[in-house]
Amino acid sequence: MTGILLELAQVLLVAFLAPLFAGLLRALRAILQNRRPAGCWQNYRDLYRLFHKESLQAEGTSWLFRFAPYGIFGAFCLAAAIVPILATGLPLAPAADVIALVGLFALARVFQVLAAMDTGTPFATLGAHREMLIAGLAEPALLATLFTASLLSRSTSLSVIVAHLEQLRFALHPSMVFAAAAFFIVLLAENARIPVDNPATHLELTMIHEAMLLEYSGRHLALMEWGAQIKLTLYVAIGIALFLPWGIVPTAEVASLPVTLPVLLLKFAGAAVILALIETLLAKLRLFRAPEFMATAFLLGVIGLLTFFMLGA
Repeated sequence: MTGILLELAQVLLVAFLAPLFAGLLRALRAILQNRRPAGCWQNYRDLYRLFHKESLQAEGTSWLFRFAPYGIFGAFCLAAAIVPILATGLPLAPAADVIALVGLFALARVFQVLAAMDTGTPFATLGAHREMLIAGLAEPALLATLFTASLLSRSTSLSVIVAHLEQLRFALHPSMVFAAAAFFIVLLAENARIPVDNPATHLELTMIHEAMLLEYSGRHLALMEWGAQIKLTLYVAIGIALFLPWGIVPTAEVASLPVTLPVLLLKFAGAAVILALIETLLAKLRLFRAPEFMATAFLLGVIGLLTFFMLGA
């Protein structure tokens, strides 16, 4: 019973903190660019406003257009339940396979791309094609990163991987260094961050993710935006679980959560600072340079796998 409550609390925590994390990232970016930020709580106000607006459906769209926001949001909430964020050994841990996790992300992408193409508008279709171009290179790089951690722990279960890496403490594995670099590039690409995409722009020649949302409004747009914020939070949580797992406790040690939870929040704050610095210091790549950028991530992931096979670490 404790495990079920803890898992439910983890999903609710991710869903509640995702807009705050995205708002903190946007505020830090504004401060670094010498602009006045809107505040960390602005995303909550935006979601509240969108949920109270009418949802309009583009002419000629099918049921898929209406169902996609719920499918995307549900896929990310399910992913939040299987990623070990607060603790390992949760009830859904047996299903928390790295391939299942990548599959949930891919399912959400399929919903989003099909819904964008269902509208038949040029910009949405263009964004869907660009999204699949990025995904075709990002997913293999993500799998290579996760398989490197799986080989170290001899398991594809996320809970087993995190528990094994947490026991190693500050041991340095060369393969995980390459995996960390590859994962960071994938994080930027999959979440439409600079240098691959700019979430603050609506220029039709450059936008990727935002182009697929142009036809949405009201609660449907709110779910899509909220889902994107949860996705960003999940990617940061996966990075913390794989490369900074200290503080993630087993289910039997939930009494120590009041101590480990502030540590987790500090890790998220540090990740927000790093992402804000990256987005401030780097410029957006040209669209045709993005595949080269993602190929670098895939190459780093493969080097990580080869390093493990050659060195065993």
